Amino acid sequence: VTSIGDYAFSGCSGLTSITIPDSVTTIGSMVFDTCDGLTSVAIGNGVTSIGRNVFSGLRGLTSVTIGNSVTTIDGYAFSGCSGLTSIVIPDSVTSIGNRAFKDCSNLTSVTIGNSVTSIDYGAFYECSSLTSITFNGTTAQWNAITKGAYWNFVTGNYTITCTDGTIRK
Repeated sequence: VTSIGDYAFSGCSGLTSITIPDSVTTIGSMVFDTCDGLTSVAIGNGVTSIGRNVFSGLRGLTSVTIGNSVTTIDGYAFSGCSGLTSIVIPDSVTSIGNRAFKDCSNLTSVTIGNSVTSIDYGAFYECSSLTSITFNGTTAQWNAITKGAYWNFVTGNYTITCTDGTIRK
């Protein structure tokens, strides 16, 4: 299997965990729509793109591991995943899509890889518990990232820790 198509596992409410193998390179849109029992996801190292709304609204999702070949996290990919408390976005990722983590209300910490060049509109909108962002690059690299409007609207009072210093919200 090299690709998981749109809605492939939609409605699989009994699915509790998934490991996407390294052979898979793309994950389509809304693949896990209404998989309300899903708590753990491991995305293999072959995946280059996480599609739109793939995991959105999965309130019980508490553990996510993103493989080191992912370059794009599309819009709404993890929005509404209120069970998530932390996420590590690997150095391979270059763009975080529109509202990708919107309304992850229990998300307290985010690690963002140093290849990110854009954080789209509302990417962390309504992540009201967000208090820590670790960026695997310098403050100059962080400041050079294109950030869409409201990317950090209604978040906690976070501190961004870079390799050469910190930035307050």
